[in-house]
Amino acid sequence: MSANQSDSAAIAASLADPGAFAAIFERHYDAVHGYLRRRLDAARADEIASQTFLVAFDRRARFERGRADARPWLFGIATNLAHNHRRHELVELRALAALRPEAALAVEGVEARLDAERLRAPLARALAELPTEEADVLCLLVWAELSQAEVADALAIPLGTVKSRLSRARGRLRDALGLPADAEAVGANSNGGDRWTS
Repeated sequence: MSANQSDSAAIAASLADPGAFAAIFERHYDAVHGYLRRRLDAARADEIASQTFLVAFDRRARFERGRADARPWLFGIATNLAHNHRRHELVELRALAALRPEAALAVEGVEARLDAERLRAPLARALAELPTEEADVLCLLVWAELSQAEVADALAIPLGTVKSRLSRARGRLRDALGLPADAEAVGANSNGGDRWTS
C-alpha cells in the first residue's frame, strides 16, 4: 500500500483486504487520541481512541468515497463515543475550576502566569457549563484542529449550525471571563483560517 494513497483509497482497499485499514489507524490514531486525551482522562482516552477505530473499521463500507480525508469522519465517531463520558469530563472540569492557584510562582513570566491562573477557574467552569453540542464544536476546533467545514462533516450537521454553535460558545466564554462583547476570539488572527471566524 502506497504511503501517498488517499484515506478513501485505503478504506476502499480494506473492504477486500481488511489489513489495508491499518494505514488509516497509523495515519490518524495519534491525532484522535490526542483530541480525546484533552477531553478525558488517560485511561478513557486510550479506550475510546481504540474503540473509535473499531467502530470505523466496522462502518468502513459506509465511508463516503468522495472524501479523500478520513479525519472528520474519525473525529465524529470519537466525539459520539465521548458523549458517553461527558459526565466524567464535567467532573474533571469542575475539579479544575476548584483548584487554587499555586502559592509560589517563578519570578520570570509571573504576570502572564498570574493572568492564566486567574482565568483558569472561570474558564474551566464555563467549559463545564457549555451545552454538549457547543462543547463538541469548540473541542473539535481547538483540540482536533479541524476547520469549521470539517467539524460540520464530523458531526453531520450543516456548516451554519457549526457557526451558530461556535458563536454561542464564544459568547458564553466571553461572558464567563468578563471580556467585552467585541473581544477577538483567541486565534482569530492566527493561521486558523475559517476555524474561528464566522
